[in-house]
Amino acid sequence: MKEKKKKKILEKLKNRYRLIIYNDTSFQTVWSTKLTRINVFLIFGLGGVLLVFLTVLMIALTPLKEFIPGYPSGDVRNLMVKNAMMVDSLEAQLMLRDNYFKTIKTLLNGEVPEDQISNIDTSFHPVELNMQSYNHDSIFEQHLLEEQLDLSAGDQQKSSTSLANIHFFRPLKGMITQNFNKDINHYAVDVVGLPNSRISAILDGTVVFSGWTVETGNVLYLQHNNNLLSVYKHNSELLKKVGDLVKAGEAIALMGNTGELTTGPHLHFELWHRGTPLNPEEYIDF
Repeated sequence: MKEKKKKKILEKLKNRYRLIIYNDTSFQTVWSTKLTRINVFLIFGLGGVLLVFLTVLMIALTPLKEFIPGYPSGDVRNLMVKNAMMVDSLEAQLMLRDNYFKTIKTLLNGEVPEDQISNIDTSFHPVELNMQSYNHDSIFEQHLLEEQLDLSAGDQQKSSTSLANIHFFRPLKGMITQNFNKDINHYAVDVVGLPNSRISAILDGTVVFSGWTVETGNVLYLQHNNNLLSVYKHNSELLKKVGDLVKAGEAIALMGNTGELTTGPHLHFELWHRGTPLNPEEYIDF
C-alpha cells in the first residue's frame, strides 16, 4: 500500500498541466506553457531565494538599514569610532604625562631615574631642538635693545663691580637639558622644572620688555646694574610688566611651554653683559 501511495504521489508530481492565457474579448490564446508540479515548486523556491538575496543586498548596501529598529545611523557610528580613538589616544597621553612627571620629580629630588629622560616618549625632546632658528638671540638684537633703553656709551665706560663678586639668585631649580653653546648660536641654558614653577629674578633690576613673541612665547627682559641683562623665555604667564622694579629672588613669571621654538615645559635663560652673551652656568648653580 505504501509503495502504491508513493507511486501515486510521484505520478501526480510528474503529471503535465498547461497554463493558458486567453484574450478576454476574443478568447484567443495569448500565451501558454506546459508545467508540472515539480516545475512550479522549483520556480517558487528559486524566486523566494532570489527575493531574500535581493532584500539582504538592499539592506546591506543602502541606507535602508538605518530604518531597522536598534540599528545605529551613520553619524552615530562615526561618532562611536571617533570617541573610541580619542579615548585610546587620551590613555596613551596620560601614561606619557605620568611617566614624564615621575622622571622630573626623581631628578629634582637628586635621584637617578630608572630610565633616561631622553628615552621618554613625550612631547619634550631636548636633543631635537633646532638651535639654528635662534637668530633673534644675536648680538645685533642686543644692541637694538640697548638703543631703545638709551644706554649711552658713557654709562658703559663707568667702572663696575667684578661679575665674580656678584651673587646671582637661581632663576629656577631644575635640570639643564641644553647647555650654552656659541657654535650653534644657543646663547642660553634650557632648564627643566615642574610645570608652572616660579621663575625668579637673578638680581635687582627693571623690566624692559614683557610680552609675547611668536617663536619664544611669553618673554621677559630684566636690566640690571653693571650693564647686565637677563632674559627669560617660553613662560606660561608673566607676573611683571614693563617699567616694574624687581628685587633679586622675586617671582617674575611662571615656567611654561609657549612659542613655536619650544618642545616642552622649560625655561630658556640668557645672561648678557655689554652685548656679549655669558654662560649662565659659570655664575649660577642650577
